[in-house]
Amino acid sequence: MSSTQVHDETAIEPPRTRTVDMKLEVIVIPVADVDRAKRFYGGLGWRLDADFVKGDAFRVVQFTPPSSPCSIHFGNGVTSAEPGSAQRMYLIVSDIEAARAELVERGVDVSEVFHRAAVGEGPLSGPDPERRSYNSFATFSDPDGNSWLLQEITARLPGRVDTDDTTFTSSTELAAALRRAAAAHGEHEKRIGHHDEGWPDWYAEYMVAEQAGKELPS
Repeated sequence: MSSTQVHDETAIEPPRTRTVDMKLEVIVIPVADVDRAKRFYGGLGWRLDADFVKGDAFRVVQFTPPSSPCSIHFGNGVTSAEPGSAQRMYLIVSDIEAARAELVERGVDVSEVFHRAAVGEGPLSGPDPERRSYNSFATFSDPDGNSWLLQEITARLPGRVDTDDTTFTSSTELAAALRRAAAAHGEHEKRIGHHDEGWPDWYAEYMVAEQAGKELPS
């Protein structure tokens, strides 16, 4: 494909025949001091799943971020990568300002929230003015320099969510979705000019469509 051709890489049409599930389970990050890293990630409030030691040459520690289906590993003998070389690992949050405030409260040095007005442009201070999904960020690093990028996502792009598997991973995420549905439903009632007795069904349709990246009810 020539450099002048434009193509859409937002989603790939899934094959008609269902394939074997492949779920990303663990990301390995390189650290120089295992105990220091363990204190840091424990201080984030992440769940400690394991700390296995086999002699002097091997140790693996596993932590899982709140509500994440994917964990991290670090330790001795688990990777030959240079400590601090894992960069811009994404942590997806439903409220960027609340997530940053919690990290600050835990003593983490977090950047200010920033956004980009357009792809390729430099960062601008504060969250996206319209709070559009994928547009608001903050960053922090562990003691070795492995960096993490907080990204606010409230509605996925089309094709990013299995429409048969719509879920909310925490009460905070569900509450945020309900607030967005309530605001949208308020506008819906203004348009129809009366109270909508079927609001529970409207909420449900809106929340499922929003998460799946489908057209929202009006």
